[in-house]
Amino acid sequence: MKKNEPRKNGNVPIMGRITIDGTPKTFGTKLEINPETWDLKHGRVLGKSNLAIDINQKLDKIRVRINKIYEDMMKDDGFATSQKVKLSFLGVGVMEDAILRVFKEQNEDFEKMVSKGKRSQNTYNKYKTVFNHLSEFIKERYHRDDMAFRELTGDFIREFDFFLRIDKECTHNTVWVYTMPVIALADLAIKKGLIKQNPFEDYEISMQETDRSYLLKEDVEKLMLLKLSKPKYELVKDLFIFSCFTGLSYIDIKKLKWGNIQSFFDGHQWIISRRKKSDVSSNVRLLEIPKRIIEKYRGLTRNDYVFPMPSNATCNSHVAKLIKEAEIVTEQKVTFHTARHTFATMFLTEGVPLESLSKMMGHKNISTTQIYAKITSQKISKDMDLVSHKFAGMEAAFIDMESDVLV
Repeated sequence: MKKNEPRKNGNVPIMGRITIDGTPKTFGTKLEINPETWDLKHGRVLGKSNLAIDINQKLDKIRVRINKIYEDMMKDDGFATSQKVKLSFLGVGVMEDAILRVFKEQNEDFEKMVSKGKRSQNTYNKYKTVFNHLSEFIKERYHRDDMAFRELTGDFIREFDFFLRIDKECTHNTVWVYTMPVIALADLAIKKGLIKQNPFEDYEISMQETDRSYLLKEDVEKLMLLKLSKPKYELVKDLFIFSCFTGLSYIDIKKLKWGNIQSFFDGHQWIISRRKKSDVSSNVRLLEIPKRIIEKYRGLTRNDYVFPMPSNATCNSHVAKLIKEAEIVTEQKVTFHTARHTFATMFLTEGVPLESLSKMMGHKNISTTQIYAKITSQKISKDMDLVSHKFAGMEAAFIDMESDVLV
């Protein structure tokens, strides 16, 4: 304990000491305790209170980490000094191969691509969030500002998983989204020669399917014919209907330009574009309804953009009011993105093959499109209608047989 520097609450800092070949080096643990509860002989907190257990567990982790650093140094370098172990423990001198440093550099490079329009701002925001969570996790669990890749173990990613679920109250799919960049960093470290094996290779997580909100065909028609209570809702209503008939997301409609609308091989007008999110081509033939919506806004924007696009927040707010005014009842919350899901389910229900739908929606894998085949029973009903007449003869024979039995 550092008794000569007591805190205002009476606690004193707990210090650590590393001694190798008779040379001691001291460091701060960033922990503090009431000096009356300290076991000087064993270097632990007395008692079984929650506080005592928590601090003792943290001290145990510090001991384990220092021992591992020492063992790794002896294995890799053939020697170790107390100063060298201390600096490694504090992250000094190993920052070139530290996870947060590499992550920060990756984010800086990604930000440059965002500024040039090559990558998505939303994806960049996600990476910044993951960086902040990871930084906070390392400080809370390991009392460090950074960690070298060679220090990482399978427990690290599992504890980070737990931290996201419990401390940050993230859902399972959000945990999946946030752990993927961390695993990717370990793969990058292997390519850079910083480590030989991915410490997270035994960690497994996958996205759980969730029910996606969508509107039925009759709901889309009800919304389309809705008499608006306020004129300001008209633009968002048109944009939502446009998305229902093209499958374009908010960001893809926002960046849609007149140059993307072209006459194609069949003589019809098509939207020829690439999805902002995945950079995958998305080719959609324009039906009469989206064509009329496009013409309605011709000449109202600058820089060749098709629509005067409100913010995403405004769109979501107005959509919620429109759904309420149209008296449309759904199990899930309806947002602007619901229109994209509606396009998928509506056109799949009407018989558009999965392969065609996948191409129109710009999915990288058809497995993503197959999700929509699972969330609507209307398609199954329509498919059964297509074949039911083929069993008419068998049904008639069965009815006649039943009638004979009854007689």
